[in-house]
Amino acid sequence: MTDIAIRVENLSKQYRIGGPQARYKTIRESLTEAVGAPFRRLSSVVRGQSSAVSNETIWALKDVSFEVQRGEVVGIIGRNGAGKTTLLKVLSRITEPTEGRAEIHGRVGSLLEVGTGFHPELTGRDNIYLNGAILGMKRAEIERKFDEIVAFAEIEKFMDTPVKHYSSGMYVRLAFAVAAHLEPEILLVDEVLAVGDAAFQKKCMGKMGDVAREGRTVLFVSHNMGAIQRLCDSCLLLHGGKVLSIGETGRIIEKYMASGMSNRAEFVQEPDPSKGMRLRSMRLIAEDGKCRSEFAYTESFRIVTEYDVNWPVSGCQVCIAVTRSDEVLAFATGDYDTTPSLFDHRQPGSYRGEVRIPSRWLNGGQYTITAYLSSKNISHDRAETVAFTIIELDSPGSLFAVGWRKGVFQPMLEWKTERSSSSPIQQVV
Repeated sequence: MTDIAIRVENLSKQYRIGGPQARYKTIRESLTEAVGAPFRRLSSVVRGQSSAVSNETIWALKDVSFEVQRGEVVGIIGRNGAGKTTLLKVLSRITEPTEGRAEIHGRVGSLLEVGTGFHPELTGRDNIYLNGAILGMKRAEIERKFDEIVAFAEIEKFMDTPVKHYSSGMYVRLAFAVAAHLEPEILLVDEVLAVGDAAFQKKCMGKMGDVAREGRTVLFVSHNMGAIQRLCDSCLLLHGGKVLSIGETGRIIEKYMASGMSNRAEFVQEPDPSKGMRLRSMRLIAEDGKCRSEFAYTESFRIVTEYDVNWPVSGCQVCIAVTRSDEVLAFATGDYDTTPSLFDHRQPGSYRGEVRIPSRWLNGGQYTITAYLSSKNISHDRAETVAFTIIELDSPGSLFAVGWRKGVFQPMLEWKTERSSSSPIQQVV
């Protein structure tokens, strides 16, 4: 048996865009159009007009080629419109490619949209059996997994209710439970998991990890870089319908994040008197007083924030969140941390605040800062403001080289080490 689970060669998918959208027709309308078609074509020829409404097309996928080994977990990442979902739909045989080919060696289970493969008039129970039959499973196999599926989905009370009455969350629970438990050899999962609540997403990630350890093949589309990093052995980066890069997950994620993040040391926006609080600017200031966005690991820098309070507000929070390029929250801090009275109330006026980021603290990489201005659960202003990079200046191989320890932080903490006289070290001969 071949070790290749999926082989894609020069796969392309073209869509026509623009013009009126087709609707479903009745049998009577279809027969009428069929009878009149020859006369309409003759009329078009006489007038010299084309029957096409619009010739504008777009390539959702173009010359995509890759291979996935059996038992491999591959992440598919890219920005909106990159072609990720189209690729999974082609692999799931939902849509046909315009050019190229895709070979699938194994039984495929797909979770591409909420309720994919569900019949709305059937109950949850009936849809479990229907999906199992579509996957080619025998009734005995489905029954053996039935209780496990129901327990995972946590919708026991609604199993005999038509799924058209389910909420989107219930759809997702049952759809994922069916896709993951009916033992497909290849599992295709799109961003649909984002619909579920946090506890269910964590549960799904755990199940996908179990599926991967069982040796089944998984293709996982997500904008959650943390989940991609945890689950996937390798990664495929799509851009504009083309494969931009394939390789080790960490390296591909870095390339993806870097492609969309340009460092910016300064953020400025116009005043808005209609808001109780309004951010005016944020700047990154280096030790030499210059505004810049690249800092050595050994440098400290300041984050300077200016904002307006347009009318008296109470329960105030002016805080920032610093996020690493893989969307992991590094830390959050607010000006009320050191001045609690600021939380109580602020009078109208212009304010300036700053916080110092110490040297030898953040690990190497790219970071963004998002500002939040709120009062008593009212969000007055939220903005992704500045972005910066911590870079390595130490020589390669140095004990202090940035990145040799994983994680968001790489602090140089003070250690105290002494030899204990009561426990002498015995030399072994």
